[in-house]
Amino acid sequence: MCHLKHFYTSSFQPLLFLKVAEVVAAEMNKWSSGFFRHNIVSDRKEQLNFTTIIFRARGLHLDDRHIQHADGSGMAASIVDMVLYVVNNFLELQKAGSSIVLYLPKIQTAGEATLWNDMLTALEIHLDIEVGTIKVYVLVEQLEATYQLMEIRAALGKHFVGYNTGRWDYINSVADAMSWDKSFINPDIETITMTYGYMRNYENRVRCAVNTPDINGNFALWQGGMEPNIPVGSEAGVTAGMKKAVAGAEREQREGASGKWVAHWKMVNIVRPVWERLGEKNQLGRKFPRLTYTEQDSDGLILIEKGPTTIRGARNLLSVALQYGNAFEQGMQAAALKSADFFGNDDILYLMEDMATGEIRLSILWEWVHKGATLSEDDASTGTKAGDQFSIDLFEKLLDEEYEKLVNANNKDVFDSSKKTTLPISKEIVITYIHSNEKFPWFIDLLNINLDNFNLDVAKERISLYMATFKKDGTRITENFDF
Repeated sequence: MCHLKHFYTSSFQPLLFLKVAEVVAAEMNKWSSGFFRHNIVSDRKEQLNFTTIIFRARGLHLDDRHIQHADGSGMAASIVDMVLYVVNNFLELQKAGSSIVLYLPKIQTAGEATLWNDMLTALEIHLDIEVGTIKVYVLVEQLEATYQLMEIRAALGKHFVGYNTGRWDYINSVADAMSWDKSFINPDIETITMTYGYMRNYENRVRCAVNTPDINGNFALWQGGMEPNIPVGSEAGVTAGMKKAVAGAEREQREGASGKWVAHWKMVNIVRPVWERLGEKNQLGRKFPRLTYTEQDSDGLILIEKGPTTIRGARNLLSVALQYGNAFEQGMQAAALKSADFFGNDDILYLMEDMATGEIRLSILWEWVHKGATLSEDDASTGTKAGDQFSIDLFEKLLDEEYEKLVNANNKDVFDSSKKTTLPISKEIVITYIHSNEKFPWFIDLLNINLDNFNLDVAKERISLYMATFKKDGTRITENFDF
């Protein structure tokens, strides 16, 4: 760490970033003049100055692909991200009057939060800045964390600002925790909104935690979930999508959130007015019930409610999972995707998908195959009836059909260059994940070990080695094979 101290950036807003910002501002105004009938960016430089920069560090479960310890063991990606971002930017941020803010994912326990607090404190002392200068938001996306929300707050001490509720990773966390329970089967993914069963109880627990004062009487901020809509499509499709987005924001605002995240810059001006109408900077200290720790609370956090389990839903799960794996191996950690059945249909918007959305789709498919999900309606394309069981044979049939749609898709939806390189590797990962009797907790591992690899035979060797190693003693292979 000491060797990095002198590598500060000379300017926090490099020329390339400013050029991109100019292009984006022009695109925003071109779009808004049609949608809103007026420009929404009057002074792009002023807008950059009042924007809070929040840096998302990677989780403690990941190793960095480019830095290792001297003995060849992996270096935690969290440490790499924290040190490089803060050391290289804290002077410019302070000069600009901006906060130094990190966004921390994947924390499960107060013990992990304590580790983060110790690292942040050590870095502050090393850089000779006041302890507590670096602020953090914690993304609550692990079931275990919902039992220790106040403890996580306390462990992060002066660094803690607030919580964010995320949909996708949390769904997968609950599915992982309940993989042993044959009765725990998620329905179609569209059903699992923030008002569904265990998601509703999880969100309520977070909002109660931020509005429960700590020992010093301090409250915390709650930022709502991610808005994944991308307002590009037909007029009817965009209008319907925006109504849905605004309704979701209004619900979160009523529940006590002080804002939400968006996946696309155009969405800022769709959801921001929901909070501007409040006339308040935030919703700190709104009165909600205090946190309780009862058996009923525990049951609510794993509550499955009745929902549809359909072939259409299975096709969606498969199509997007395959596309996301392909996009990741092409170097894109987030991608605008939709089910292949809707390619060319501008009434159906693309959604911003990331690692978690790909992961949860395979997670649900794994449940349907290995726990024997029951289909809720007839389907003419497969000849299945309501009451039929979702089998491995049915999965194989749908996989072949959805994969063929991607191979035949145009370059806009599936890069032609990927169809004989990374798309087959993505398919191999999907097959391996679903066929395993044991539910593997890290979809990202199977993608990471194949990043920059375009050879299917090499991918099969790496995947086979990973699976055998994990099954032997639970060891995860996380190193970069091409290091």
